[in-house]
Amino acid sequence: MILTVLSSLDALCRQQACEALAAAHPSAVIVVHDLLENGTVICRTFRHDSPGQRQETVLEHGCLSCTVRLGVVPAVRQLMAAGEEHVIAGLPSGVPAAIAIAALRQEFGGDGMVASAVHACAPDCVEDHIWDHHTLFESGFTPVADDERTSGEFIIGELSFCDTVLAAEPDVLPLDPEGRARGLELLRELAPHADLAEDATRIQQGRHDYAAAIGRTIPGTVRTARSSGGPFTTITHRVRRPLHPERFRHALASLAAGCCWLRGRLWIATAPDCRIAIHGIGPRIWLENTGPWLPELRPGPGDRGTELAATGEDLDADEIAQLLASCELTDAEMAAGLELLDDPFGLTPTTT
Repeated sequence: MILTVLSSLDALCRQQACEALAAAHPSAVIVVHDLLENGTVICRTFRHDSPGQRQETVLEHGCLSCTVRLGVVPAVRQLMAAGEEHVIAGLPSGVPAAIAIAALRQEFGGDGMVASAVHACAPDCVEDHIWDHHTLFESGFTPVADDERTSGEFIIGELSFCDTVLAAEPDVLPLDPEGRARGLELLRELAPHADLAEDATRIQQGRHDYAAAIGRTIPGTVRTARSSGGPFTTITHRVRRPLHPERFRHALASLAAGCCWLRGRLWIATAPDCRIAIHGIGPRIWLENTGPWLPELRPGPGDRGTELAATGEDLDADEIAQLLASCELTDAEMAAGLELLDDPFGLTPTTT
C-alpha cells in the first residue's frame, strides 16, 4: 500500500490539497480527521468524484496525539485491511507529520510504508505565520488550550521534516502574485531538501526517508541551504572558542533581527560541557540544553564549538561574523577560568 501523509496548519489549505491529490490520483482513498473542542473527532473518507462517508467519535482526552493514536492509525489499519492500494491521510490542523508517521511505524512496523510526507501551505501566508506571536490555540488552529506552539514553530518543524511542500491556495481571498512568488522563494530557502510542488500531479512518491527526516529535526542541527536566488538568504557561521554568556545575551537581539529562522548550537562558557541548541523562529527565541558534546575521537575539542545559521532578508554576513567574534572569550578570559562569569541563561548545571 502507498501511504501519503499530509499535514497543514489550517483546514482550508488541507482541504484544497486533499482535493487536488484526489484529482491527481483518482484511485486513491482520502481519509481526513478533525479534532473539535469537545474532544469529538470527525473522520471523513472519500474518493475523487465519489460520495464520502463521515464518522464521529468522542475521545476521553481530546489531545492531538490521542487523535492520531485512536483516530488516524485505526482508520489506516481499516483501509489497509480492505485492500486499498493508495491512501492519503489528511491530518488534523496543527498535527505534525512526524507524530503521525511515528505512530504508524509503531503500529505497522518496517520502512517504506509511508511514500511521502507532504506539508500543504499557502505560500503568500508563510512569512506572516512565521512572525505571528500567537499560539496555535489563540489563532484558532487547534482546540487544545495548552498548546503553546506558535504557527511559525509548527511550519518550520513541518518544513524540516517533510519531503514535499505542496502549494495550496484556497479560493477565499484574491491571489497576490507578488506575495505568492515571495512566499515560494522563502519556502525554497527554508526547506532546501524538499520538493516544492505547485501542482499535486508533480508530487513524487517514494521520497520519504524517515531517518533523514528525523535527523533534520534534531535540535542544534544546521543544514546548508541552496541559494534560491531570491530576496532570502541563509548565512552560516562558526566560532571555535566558548562564548561569553553576557556578551552573547546582548548580541542575541542583533543576531536575530530580521531572521525568519535562527538555529544552531552554542558553546557557552558557563556550561562548557553542554551542547546548547538555539531556536529562533520569528519573534520567539529560546535555548535548549541537549546534553553533552560528542566524545572526542582525536586530540582536540571534539564537536565543541558554536555554529549558527540565519535565514532572512537583507542579512549581513560580516555583521553576524563580527557579532559572534565579539562574544568569544579573550585570551585573558580563557586563562582566568570561568568561575567569575555570570550565567544569564540559567544554563550552569546544578549539583545536589
